[in-house]
Amino acid sequence: MKTIFITGASTGLGKTTAKLFQSRGWNVIATMRNPEAETELQTLDNVTLLPLDVTNPEQIKSTVKNALEISDIDLVFNNAGYGLIGPLEALTDDQIVKQLNTNLLGVIRVTQAFIPYFREKREGMFITTTSIGGLIAFPLGSTYHATKWALEGWSESLAFELNTFGVDIKTVSPGGIKTDFISRSLDMGTQPEYEPMINKMFSNTEVMMEGASEPELIAEVVYEAATDGKKQLRYVAGADANALYAQRLELGAEAFREQFGKQFI
Repeated sequence: MKTIFITGASTGLGKTTAKLFQSRGWNVIATMRNPEAETELQTLDNVTLLPLDVTNPEQIKSTVKNALEISDIDLVFNNAGYGLIGPLEALTDDQIVKQLNTNLLGVIRVTQAFIPYFREKREGMFITTTSIGGLIAFPLGSTYHATKWALEGWSESLAFELNTFGVDIKTVSPGGIKTDFISRSLDMGTQPEYEPMINKMFSNTEVMMEGASEPELIAEVVYEAATDGKKQLRYVAGADANALYAQRLELGAEAFREQFGKQFI
């Protein structure tokens, strides 16, 4: 029986993925900031809940150590993250640092903590949730995109060094997901000069979210990446994400950027 270690498993894609892998016969170590508040996952067989705030480097080390004492681990799914939206000028330093700590440094540190274990047994896999926002950019998301584009480049580089030890690196890049992400996992900043742009963006985002995927569909892509045996690095997930990415590749980056921006500004 294989084991998956998941960050950000309390809600949304992380929780859905935990349930899917459990239903397919995997052991699941589901981590979250407040596992004592989780009532559904703890009722499932072969699911272990552990506390993990990915912005806490010491807790990362202790939770990874604890997890490896509980079970051999085959797959680490770096999923914890949230969105930060708004003009850069309006964001506080605390907002910027928190976004980088959670979405980027948290992934890097969790991965680094597991590398010696995977390298020594010469097998294992890391899958990281990036975003279609790691392959294209929307207005007013510069700091969020900084983390997601960084994760794409980081994953591509890391694959070169870890593939030689039998360790796979993959990314899953979803489009919109029909969860409470916008109400639960979205921080923002604003100021009057940017309000017309912000209002236009949110009205367009509401339209675009009508094409969002159910979290179960995205979880299936995670499962595909975990089990298909391919050396493929990127898995674009969801019809909306695939359509946008195909359009960018067809038009080229500059023509796509010009055309895409007209929807928002």
